[in-house]
Amino acid sequence: MLTAHLPSGYVLARHAPPGHGVIPAALIGAVLPDIDMLWFHLIDQGQVNHHRYWTHVPLFWAAIAALVLPLVWRSAARAPALAFFAGLLLHLFLDSINGGILWGAPFSTQLFHLVTVPPTHDHWVISFLLHWTFALELAIWVWAAWLFRRSRPLSAHRPPV
Repeated sequence: MLTAHLPSGYVLARHAPPGHGVIPAALIGAVLPDIDMLWFHLIDQGQVNHHRYWTHVPLFWAAIAALVLPLVWRSAARAPALAFFAGLLLHLFLDSINGGILWGAPFSTQLFHLVTVPPTHDHWVISFLLHWTFALELAIWVWAAWLFRRSRPLSAHRPPV
């Protein structure tokens, strides 16, 4: 996924049971693994696929969830914590479509993905944008926009007269 992590977090949050902090938690969880892009660009100079960093390793997040969720289970933080970790998991699933995730780490260094996007153009971004899987990203954006529009009162969309 190139662009749909944030809207996917919104879709997730809108379908979750309502609770204080659920939407921000789901949004943060849905984009947090890509914080590694800072390291990728600023330190690593793009030498290692950022899906190989710890922020994209499912076992790392499972261990964090196993520590955090029991601590917050009987508190008001339970719903946002669940939304946060669900957003993280959603990010990893979406990256598994055509980006590759280390689902077998630390026992395997293989990036697992459902579809390989062939390098059909000079720049990899163009290859991704013109691949059929980008339609999934567009569908997520449309779904999120529809949910957002549906949640707003009609009067909020009209300019004042």
